[in-house]
Amino acid sequence: MKTKQNILIIGAGLCGSLLALRLGQRGYNVSVYEMRPDLRKVDISAGRSINLAFSDRGNKAMELVGIEEKVKALCIPMNGRMIHNKAGDTFLSNYSGRSHEYINSVSRGGLNALLLDEAEKHENVSIYFNKKCKSVDFTKTTALFKDYETKSEFIEDADVIIATDGAGSALRKSYYLSKKFLFSFSQDYLTHGYKELSILPTKTGDYKTYKNALHIWPRGSFMLIALPNLDGSFTVTLFLGYDEGTYNFNNLTTPEMVSEFFQKEFPDALELMPNLTEDFFNNPTAPLGTVKCSPWHYKGNTLLMGDSAHAIVPFYGQGMNASFEDVVEFDAVLDQNLENWETVFKSYEATRKKDTDAIADLAIDNFHEMKDHVANPIFQEKRKLEMALEQHFPDAYSSKYSLVTFNENMGYHGAMTRGRAQDKAILNMIANKDIPTVLDMTKDELKQTLKRIQQETNDILEDDKIAALKK
Repeated sequence: MKTKQNILIIGAGLCGSLLALRLGQRGYNVSVYEMRPDLRKVDISAGRSINLAFSDRGNKAMELVGIEEKVKALCIPMNGRMIHNKAGDTFLSNYSGRSHEYINSVSRGGLNALLLDEAEKHENVSIYFNKKCKSVDFTKTTALFKDYETKSEFIEDADVIIATDGAGSALRKSYYLSKKFLFSFSQDYLTHGYKELSILPTKTGDYKTYKNALHIWPRGSFMLIALPNLDGSFTVTLFLGYDEGTYNFNNLTTPEMVSEFFQKEFPDALELMPNLTEDFFNNPTAPLGTVKCSPWHYKGNTLLMGDSAHAIVPFYGQGMNASFEDVVEFDAVLDQNLENWETVFKSYEATRKKDTDAIADLAIDNFHEMKDHVANPIFQEKRKLEMALEQHFPDAYSSKYSLVTFNENMGYHGAMTRGRAQDKAILNMIANKDIPTVLDMTKDELKQTLKRIQQETNDILEDDKIAALKK
């Protein structure tokens, strides 16, 4: 296909700006339209997550476009989860038994600004702000925009339109409302919402608590988490039911009730947050939802990518990484030099959708793990065993978390399938007391345990395969 074709991208967020950069590098003429102001000139965070978890799948995309070192400068390594109980006691649960495997806290705005800067270095890439997409005529490959500055409306056309405009995608809405082809769409919300809070730095700009961890206060049906920022602060997020439980978003209506709630459930966090009630009532409460849809494309005209195709809840720290991986996978399809855009889009969706469906399901699973299971003794014993296996046999074992987060060359679906089978095998063995505790094992016993886990995992995978054939 000709690289001089005109590509219109709707949305200049993380996925859209990366896609613009990569397509610009490939020689396409790229125009990007973003409804918000330029975040490099205006603060537009407004209670939205200002930092995100960045890991190997996302870094693979940065390597693709040649900016991994620039991104690294924006990152704070987080080696594991720092678990806080009600008494204020803490323990660090590393993400991996391999010392080189960790996730990073990265500034959403800083990373987005970097991607925009890099994209605009290419003369064939143009980015326009304050231009809201109202609808897309995917049969004509045109998009209707409203200019927030002039209040006027205008139509843009292109050879291809790719929507990276998030969970509220205008293109996806146009697919759904048109009824011109069979389009499946689901949007499922958790009964929980979230609210952004903060732990400010000390007067000298230092961190008030341990810097290199993702902090979690698991409380069974709700939780608090905190990620570090470069300026010494932490972005804190409360995940809580809207109307369930003694305390919920609907009944926390006064500063006194909010303080009472935190004093009872998160006393050590409250000590670090004199700004709590100000943040609580200034920042919005937002829903948590999963979007799945198909098809992502209409012929060779339009394509959904990133959250517009597969928005997920944030509990695996993979939303941004999955969107970045979309660009890597799309780029790999372009390398195949297929005959037309329709063939490209079909091939991309055929290989990608099963993986995005998998990470959506895994993110829901990890919600329950983070708010509850991490404090469960059996889960903690499982994690200790997995850490020991990864440390002593780094080439022979990877936990489900490691498969998902650190094995960027394995698809999410494969990581989910094997990871779930491993979890089942280990939990069964611990529950049945078939193995001694990790602290009591010699290295030889640990090796024998690994062999048993591998065999049990393979048996479970084979049983699942047979069960699927019988359906």
